[in-house]
Amino acid sequence: MTTTAITHWINGRAEAGHGERRQDVYNPATGAVSGSLHLADEQDLQHTLEAARAAADTWAEVSLSKRMAVLFKFRELVHAHTDELAAIITAEHGKVLSDAAGEVGRGLEVVEFACALPQTLKGEFTDQTASGIDVFSFRQPLGVVAGITPFNFPVMVPLWMAPLAIATGNAFVLKPSERDPSASLLLAQLWKEAGLPDGVFQVLHGDKDTVNGLLTHELVDAISFVGSTPIARHVYETGTRHGKRVQALGGAKNHAVVMPDADLDLAADHLSAAAFGSAGERCMAISVAVAVGDAAEELVARVGDRARAITVGDGTSDGVDMGPLITPASQDRVRRIVTEAQQDGAAVVVDGRDLVVEGHEDGFFVGPTVLDQVKDTMTAYEEEIFGPVLAVVRVETLEEAIRVINANPYGNGTAIFTGSGNAARTFQRRVTVGMIGVNVPVPVPAAQHSFGGWKDSLFGDHHIYGPDGVRFYTRGKVVTQRWPAQNDESGASMNFPTNA
Repeated sequence: MTTTAITHWINGRAEAGHGERRQDVYNPATGAVSGSLHLADEQDLQHTLEAARAAADTWAEVSLSKRMAVLFKFRELVHAHTDELAAIITAEHGKVLSDAAGEVGRGLEVVEFACALPQTLKGEFTDQTASGIDVFSFRQPLGVVAGITPFNFPVMVPLWMAPLAIATGNAFVLKPSERDPSASLLLAQLWKEAGLPDGVFQVLHGDKDTVNGLLTHELVDAISFVGSTPIARHVYETGTRHGKRVQALGGAKNHAVVMPDADLDLAADHLSAAAFGSAGERCMAISVAVAVGDAAEELVARVGDRARAITVGDGTSDGVDMGPLITPASQDRVRRIVTEAQQDGAAVVVDGRDLVVEGHEDGFFVGPTVLDQVKDTMTAYEEEIFGPVLAVVRVETLEEAIRVINANPYGNGTAIFTGSGNAARTFQRRVTVGMIGVNVPVPVPAAQHSFGGWKDSLFGDHHIYGPDGVRFYTRGKVVTQRWPAQNDESGASMNFPTNA
């Protein structure tokens, strides 16, 4: 089988680079190798960052109107190539085509937010702060920003970062996941076609050596990262130690509380979609259902029915609801965790461990799995499984449900299903989680807000995209100015100046 060479994108064109190392890229539905990825060496890193620095110095001086013209054109091109991007995502990640297209659509929302930057980026002005003195503020780009992105959203997460970084005047270097890197190259081509100058958006493939190179290199001013919590902590600590601004979004263990007064059919439908969509490989997937009181028995039965009805297969096939996991290692890990939960006393209501998809026997498939009677000491509860497993924890009261959630080290997303406004308000005020849904299981904020969790789900002060994204990719200046008439007294004093 012929494999495709997957290269870098440096200074406006595809480049194989100088690194001699290669890494296989797989189609998870078939298990076959589909590409050979070029991994960067130190020379490639230096070349890329020098080009980015030179581009940043000129791009920052380009007018907002010209920058926005590029953003508007890029938005139209991404929209026009949605199907092509979705096909690339499915071929390397495995998620179904409709899910992949939805990922592109959510990324486009951030591009559209970036198109409104002339309004968002406006500074402030105070007239006559003191006699004859005015004060105003504005924000300027940082310089060179590196984005290190995960495999589960190879288009959406780069589009959470790059449009705002570029719109605010920075150069952006994308280090995508080695597992599904090809979509990033199409994005690079679309940026170029939109009129973005060479060097402002670049793609550098690599492994941990490239990541550490970006974290420590003097030409990098800031790092945006999305991935697991251990790596997020390393990125934050290493980057900040080397003087960089860092936002590092980590892992999650998202809980959804189901109250006895909830619409249980609605809850079961949405929990199944949130737990098993994209094979559970989402940082906002619901992996724990907290069933309160009398809701438990009926909820488990209904979620089990939904899980059994899900069609698993090749994401390019009609009628398929859920695709494979990304690697054999992910497949093995999910199976192991389910087995350990069963051995520790959890009830396996729906078991996807032995699923085999006909015609795709070598694919990396695990079927939807529902575990009941899960305890907080089990691996299935403690670890971020990142697979199609929903763990059901039973509690008696909303108070107990909130304690369960707040005791968890992650704080990315959570939800409550209820018909009570009082229960919802109590929940949203008291949980120590950054993103909350009320009868909404996957509360990913719209682009005009910002995405980010609490606790071990976020390292750094800024959330991603939205207003926080603008603040992260820029830094403020405040100017205090006086324009005295020619013969005015200077008013200079040895005392500390006051605004009188």
